[in-house]
Amino acid sequence: MKKRFTLIRKSCHCEGAFTLIELLVVVSLIGVLATLVIANMNSARERARDAQRKSDLRNIQTALRLYYNDNTGYPQSNTGNILGCDGVCVWGEAWVSDGVTYMNILPDDPLTSQAYIYTGVVGGEDYTLMACLENKSDDKGVAVATTTCVSGYKYEVKP
Repeated sequence: MKKRFTLIRKSCHCEGAFTLIELLVVVSLIGVLATLVIANMNSARERARDAQRKSDLRNIQTALRLYYNDNTGYPQSNTGNILGCDGVCVWGEAWVSDGVTYMNILPDDPLTSQAYIYTGVVGGEDYTLMACLENKSDDKGVAVATTTCVSGYKYEVKP
């Protein structure tokens, strides 16, 4: 006599759903990862703007040297602006003096709340060109004690 075994199936209404705890854990992890990514992206944007500022100042420095060669002196300054564009040069516009174009566009700071500052020395033998940096860990920057820079950190070039 052979015995047959029949398996009794219990009815189970398992549909493969996630529990509320599992969903909360996943949402929390996604939130933490998103926060880390956004914080890192903001830091990368600051470093990119600082790199743009340093590049702009080097280009302006080259144009200032060309101006010096043509005029035997660097231009004077007026409240942070260059006086060498048949008047006051405007950041973000062309730098043209006596028909000579020194820069098609005199670059402006990447942030509209900040501006580059040019200080020419009387006699035209020296100048200081400064930009405020956002990244305080930049090795080319210098701490500023004045309220000129919101971050308290600047980058400057001289001839």
